[in-house]
Amino acid sequence: MKISEMQGIGKANESKLNQAGILTAEQLCQLGAKAAFLKVKALVDEGACLHFLYDLDAAILNIKSKDLPAKRKLELKKFLEQLDKK
Repeated sequence: MKISEMQGIGKANESKLNQAGILTAEQLCQLGAKAAFLKVKALVDEGACLHFLYDLDAAILNIKSKDLPAKRKLELKKFLEQLDKK
């Protein structure tokens, strides 16, 4: 399945993921949102933001990012804050 066929992932974000070597939805799911985010941030878009991370996680769960549980959003936010401290 193409990444852009996943819920909440459009062509622009699919392109970023492809440039980072993530070419299919299956690869994204196997890698996970955090690792995929890190690859994109390191290789393609150093300005990748929290909403992109939310979108990746939601796509893997096959839900809209606005439907991510608050606990999961907080976990992802803390993950990103830890990256910013480095």
